[in-house]
Amino acid sequence: KVVPFLNRPVLPVLLLPSGQHLFSPNAICQYLFEVGGKEASNSSSQFLEWEATELQPVLIQALHMVALQGKTHDAGLVLKGSLRWLEQSLSKRRTQFLTAETVTVADIVLWAAFYPILADPGFSADLGELQLVRDWFERVGLIPACVRASQKVLQGKGLESLKNFLKKQPTPHTQRKDSQPSTNAIETEDLDPAMTEEEIEATAQAWCKGLPDCPDAPQRQHPILPQEGKRNVLVTSALPYVNNVPHLGNIIGCVLSADVFARYGRLRGWNLLYVCGTDEYGTATENKAREEGLTPREICDKYHTVHSAIYKWFQIDFDYFGRTTTDRQTEISQNIFWRLHERGFLLEDTVEQLRCERCQRFLADRFVEGVCPHCRYPEARGDQCDKCGRLINAVELKEPQCKVCGQTPVIRTSKHLFLDLPKLEGDLEQWLERSLSSGDWTPNAKHITHSWIRDGLKPRCITRDLQWGTPVFYVWFDAPIGYLSITANYTSEWEKWWKNPQQVELYNFMAKDNVPFHSVVFPCSLLGAQDNYTLVNHLIATEYLNYEDTKFSKSRGVGVFGDMAKDTGIVSDVWRFYLLYMRPEGQDSAFGWADMALKNNSELLNNLGNFINRAGMFVSKFFEGCVPEIVLREEDKCLIAQVCWELKQYIQLLDKVRQRAGTVTAVSVNMACLLSVLLEPYMPTVSVTIRAQLQAPACCGSAMLAADGRFLRSLSTGHRIGTVSPLFQKLGSEQIEALRKRFGGQQVPIGTASSTAPKATATAEPATNASVSAADPQRATQLAAAVSEQGDKVRALKAQKADKSVITVEVNKLLELKKELALTEGKNPEPSPQKGKKKVHISSYG
Repeated sequence: KVVPFLNRPVLPVLLLPSGQHLFSPNAICQYLFEVGGKEASNSSSQFLEWEATELQPVLIQALHMVALQGKTHDAGLVLKGSLRWLEQSLSKRRTQFLTAETVTVADIVLWAAFYPILADPGFSADLGELQLVRDWFERVGLIPACVRASQKVLQGKGLESLKNFLKKQPTPHTQRKDSQPSTNAIETEDLDPAMTEEEIEATAQAWCKGLPDCPDAPQRQHPILPQEGKRNVLVTSALPYVNNVPHLGNIIGCVLSADVFARYGRLRGWNLLYVCGTDEYGTATENKAREEGLTPREICDKYHTVHSAIYKWFQIDFDYFGRTTTDRQTEISQNIFWRLHERGFLLEDTVEQLRCERCQRFLADRFVEGVCPHCRYPEARGDQCDKCGRLINAVELKEPQCKVCGQTPVIRTSKHLFLDLPKLEGDLEQWLERSLSSGDWTPNAKHITHSWIRDGLKPRCITRDLQWGTPVFYVWFDAPIGYLSITANYTSEWEKWWKNPQQVELYNFMAKDNVPFHSVVFPCSLLGAQDNYTLVNHLIATEYLNYEDTKFSKSRGVGVFGDMAKDTGIVSDVWRFYLLYMRPEGQDSAFGWADMALKNNSELLNNLGNFINRAGMFVSKFFEGCVPEIVLREEDKCLIAQVCWELKQYIQLLDKVRQRAGTVTAVSVNMACLLSVLLEPYMPTVSVTIRAQLQAPACCGSAMLAADGRFLRSLSTGHRIGTVSPLFQKLGSEQIEALRKRFGGQQVPIGTASSTAPKATATAEPATNASVSAADPQRATQLAAAVSEQGDKVRALKAQKADKSVITVEVNKLLELKKELALTEGKNPEPSPQKGKKKVHISSYG
């Protein structure tokens, strides 16, 4: 029946006696059960809520993987957490069905949701360890109504019958964590992850064995070349324009994201090469040179040095950071051009271009802005619209303006060469089908790529009227070839990386505005050259990072740019942490000073810093600096198993972000060692500092990240740790407010900025935890001993009921010693106001 107020058929739909309609299968099932006198219990309602809010997103993703991509194994990984949670829920109740001995609405809804996946023979084979789920699923499936429903809806075709439906649905986003109901109606304590006793015991035994005998991590030997039998990974980040200073959004959008992945890959033992460099040709460089009264070469030399210094401060660990203004760039670009020409993939045509009469030059696409002809977005660029993602020719813009002088440009014609994209479209689509199905492309990269080819490709101009560039080439033909030429300047054997698709995996990192040139234009150039080039396997694109409630603007002095970050008094690891924390993966995000302070003070200082410091200090204070004897109880083994499980999740996500006191302390300090390994890609200096304080073995990282990951005891009983000092410094409100004002607009010109920059030690609130460089470990150790001795003296006087005036004198001495100790450690000497005194003790790992 067609619903009267809808103009198309909708299924399922249930017309109620009241005249209202129900469209949700869950609501329809619940209504039918209630009509039959079976109201849903609290437990059933919670299962229904879990199915709708938690299970459905991962289930849709799994259906896409199995039905459209044939990735049965990957679908199993996506559903693993949900299925394990269901398995443990069933094990706690031991009833025939989910909540009772008879079927409830929860059984019907969950069975129907799981049916397409669990009934598939290819997937059901993986249910061996989930016997209770298997039994429950088969039990519900034997109900006659369920048998009839499965036959009628899927018509015996299984997942094949869902393909057309799934193709019309938006591509689901990757779920980043397994989940479970968030209420107490169902017993859910410690359900995630669900592990058998055998798994827990095996994990604990492996942990107790400690690190295997392994040599220190080998130093990188250059040049790095592909090796037989190794996973050979080539990582690139979008080449930053040389004509300006990169801001925080530029840094997280390409080089920092790629750096984290490259560091992780090296820890995993991959044979990995990470290259990048400055993009130096084009009209933008000419304009910048004219503004500063320099030649294009001088501008390139100046800003290449600026970029290099910024990335070095941010600890971006390139294997090679080059530039595009080289002989190898010209040589390789012209070789690809001639191969395209010889194979008939170039054509000549007259092109209309925008020319600014005031600037007396043709305008590069990125130097003209106007209204998008497709979606009316008012700030579309001359090559594409950031809002709708559509390809634009600059002359199509409505109300165009020159971004240099603000004048309206005029249209002029000249002859140019075009890459015949329509002729290459078939080859491109075949390659894209393989790469998208086998590689890891972010959803926005897929969407933007599909939007380009949706309406059919058009010839793309590859030449421009240039004075500065690889002779006549337009920058977006020439610039991506920079990856090849930069590698060629790194090693004469560059073709082993770039003409070796059988052995090399290529990862491209960039912001979303660069996607079409890396997923369509550049691949077409390489496909057309027909020279066995390595094409991108994994395309990782971010959205945009904004500044507070506006955009970064160098001219208006709004936002933090790379050369300014080091003048804030905030160490680079904290900048890395916050930028990665706010990384705009699914949608645009915004840098915020108050939020940065909050994340630093809560996540780094209070959580990470205090945990690692407390574990180390307990070893130092109560066990004479040596890791104590470890006698594992069941709760310790469960913790180790859970940490091991989390480690595997970390690897999967990045591979595709008393006697009891003795044991607690020993396990904690080993967890601190593991944390140092996991932090290394994100905060390399903090990672090194933690391992130095713990005197951890150099090979602990590679050992624990080998294969699918295993939490091992790196610090055995008797291991002596070093001096433990606090890791982080508090960011105070005064310091943050000063920085917000400084970067909120009308910044002081470069050259005088440092004289007015707020110093961390001068403007910050008294620190509750100091950076390693600010602490004096030797003096702190002496003062800690003096505090302990004076504290014993005060306690003894109180126990003897000494005269109050005598006790007061000694208490004041103790307080002064504590203040001096706090200042030595960079901490706040004044305690925070509290409603009452609480004794601090370690009773668990929390």
